[in-house]
Amino acid sequence: MRKLYLPLALAVAALASGCTLAPHYERPEAPIAGAYPSGAAYQHNLAATEPLAAADLGWQDFFGDPRLKQLIALALHNNRDLRVAMLNVQASRDQYQIERAGLFPTLGVNASQSSGRTPASLSNTGQAVVSHDYQVGGAAQWELDFFGRLQSLKNQALYQYLATAEARQSAEILLVSEVADQYLTLRASEEQLEVTNATLKSSQASYQLALDQFKAGTASELDLRQAQTVVDLALANLAAQNRAQAQAENALVLLVGESLPADLPAGLPFDDGRMVANVPAGLPADLLTRRPDIMAAEDSLRAANANIGAARAAFFPTISITGSGGSASSMLSGLFKAGSAAWTFVPNLTLPIFTAGSNLANLDLAHVEKNIAVAQYEKTIQSAFREVADGLAASGTYSDQLFAQMRYTFDYRRTLDLSTLRYQAGTDSYLQVLTAQNALYSAQQNEISSRLNFWTTRIDLYGALGGGWIAKTGDAPRDAAALPSGKA
Repeated sequence: MRKLYLPLALAVAALASGCTLAPHYERPEAPIAGAYPSGAAYQHNLAATEPLAAADLGWQDFFGDPRLKQLIALALHNNRDLRVAMLNVQASRDQYQIERAGLFPTLGVNASQSSGRTPASLSNTGQAVVSHDYQVGGAAQWELDFFGRLQSLKNQALYQYLATAEARQSAEILLVSEVADQYLTLRASEEQLEVTNATLKSSQASYQLALDQFKAGTASELDLRQAQTVVDLALANLAAQNRAQAQAENALVLLVGESLPADLPAGLPFDDGRMVANVPAGLPADLLTRRPDIMAAEDSLRAANANIGAARAAFFPTISITGSGGSASSMLSGLFKAGSAAWTFVPNLTLPIFTAGSNLANLDLAHVEKNIAVAQYEKTIQSAFREVADGLAASGTYSDQLFAQMRYTFDYRRTLDLSTLRYQAGTDSYLQVLTAQNALYSAQQNEISSRLNFWTTRIDLYGALGGGWIAKTGDAPRDAAALPSGKA
């Protein structure tokens, strides 16, 4: 007898405590170092002890360009990829509510009427019989979750919902970075186009001077052709940069989700130091709680862990109760009279005996899926660490590269001035002017590219550290499933 009562006692205890058969969850060890790399590439970054984390720095404070801030606000309101991510959150939330509803009884009411006629040949009285049956009442059905199957499915749906919400948060952070990167790419193409137009104008003036001297017999055809090469190069680059500018604007329009408004505020100069703020690095451990993709990966792992509980519960009986109660009568007028009460009570127990190994295979599959989720979680952490480390290396070196490039540009601007004076004085050939002019043009283009990399590196590092979710520093972080305000 004791063997019969023990499972029942355990089942009642499980039901009372709300326990499941899922394994106890333990967060895997983070497979990364406790500090970011150090060395020459990282020497200009902010210290890890900076009091404000990047995730706590609002994007309206991080970006200083008013035009860019307006574009980000528009993108958060209009971007279609972000809209799909928000709809996925709603769908996942509804799925969770469906699974949660399985823990409660289902109640309903019903009313029915049936009529029948028995012919005289089949009637005991030898006469045709017409019968009526009227019923009205309520019905209930409830699966008793003794072994936590429904609770495990509910937990799995809950963690999948949380993972979807955090994936949506990650999409919003990425969108902020993408809009900023693309805006600066557009600005860089405009700067390069301006440099090319200036170079074209000066090279055409130089060509005209060489042409006049050639006609006067004071310059050779070689000087004329060398002057023409700069004009042709500038014309070729002008076409390419016009194309690049149009395509950069098209990409920005796609991210923003609408045509760029004509009343956007003026942007800062491309070399204005207020364009993008500094990024506090923090510590690698911060990534586990500030990067939404890592939190989403952990919630997916928790969902896989809960699924093991549901797979284990499939080996145990499923117990459900179906009941109904109301009034029944052969006449409609007698439905609610004394003695018309009717009820049914049907407990049902289903015990799996032979499933051809499907339950065991489902349990094995649940364990394999959890191991996959563990590996994906660890890979997400490692990828995040690598993104931040790369960002720190870039941030620590692009400043030096930009300053050196600026000096390089200054040197060749001065070289061109001196070469032009020497050529006009007859001291040097036009080849020296041509060389200096080509070098200056290349240096100006490279300086713009270096400045673009300098800005976008900070932006990408800001996003890699979890920045871009809150609008203003000091705002209370909203729930991952909440909508952005869309206000600049």
